Amino acid sequence: MPTQRHSSSIGLMGFGAFGQLMARHLQPHLPLVVFDPAHAPEADGSGKGLAPGSIAQVAACDIVILAVPVDRLPGAIASLRPHLRTGAIVLDVGSVKIEPARLLLAELPDDVEIIGTHPLFGPQSARNGIAGLKIALCPIRGNGFRRIAAFLRHVLKLDVILTTPDAHDRDMAMVQGLTHLVAKILVRMEPMPRRMTTKSFELLMQATEMVRHDAPGVFLAIERANPHARAVRERFFSYAEELTETLERGHRISPISAINTPIVSDSATGECLRID
Repeated sequence: MPTQRHSSSIGLMGFGAFGQLMARHLQPHLPLVVFDPAHAPEADGSGKGLAPGSIAQVAACDIVILAVPVDRLPGAIASLRPHLRTGAIVLDVGSVKIEPARLLLAELPDDVEIIGTHPLFGPQSARNGIAGLKIALCPIRGNGFRRIAAFLRHVLKLDVILTTPDAHDRDMAMVQGLTHLVAKILVRMEPMPRRMTTKSFELLMQATEMVRHDAPGVFLAIERANPHARAVRERFFSYAEELTETLERGHRISPISAINTPIVSDSATGECLRID
């Protein structure tokens, strides 16, 4: 992620599944220093530049990426803060943006630029490459986001979406919140049919598989750390309860539930018979 300097270095704090995914796509372009005592990387002998380092070495880089769970962000910021250089760009990659943005603004020195990012993909959806996938960028402090956005667009070929932390969290409360919520419920209902299925059911199960193995902290961050998630969740269950009550009463489904009047096909004629 180039800056105004002739060359840049990237410090990566966190080398879990997503940190490793980022490193794989970043290290061919720029030197990469990684710190994670739980997943210590080995030095890359291929000449691509990945090297393990200390917290101070990570913080001394031009660009510092925080690839840690949201609940570990305060500790990561505190450990990096004394070592950050003037003009450094600090990014987080969490699934929520309002609280990380607040923390970064409150805790980082004024001479450090801040960008909130959320790659809208993970190891499963990026297994065939990241070109064309989406990433949200939330400029928080400084103008470095323009150079970052250009690198992401032109070098990594990502679809960059500029937004605000609040707008991001509002959309993700629906997009991620419902996806992960439904997937959790479907997993609890297993085993599922595998032979006699419809295309729509297969797509639903594919979506479930894409998030099934996410770390538990991801789900908790999506549902608890996003201040807009609770309202979406309550709305979803309210509609589900309304639909259940309607079905139990045997009444016609009201238009507000956005489901058409039930129909059944006449097996002899192929015509649809309306049930009133």
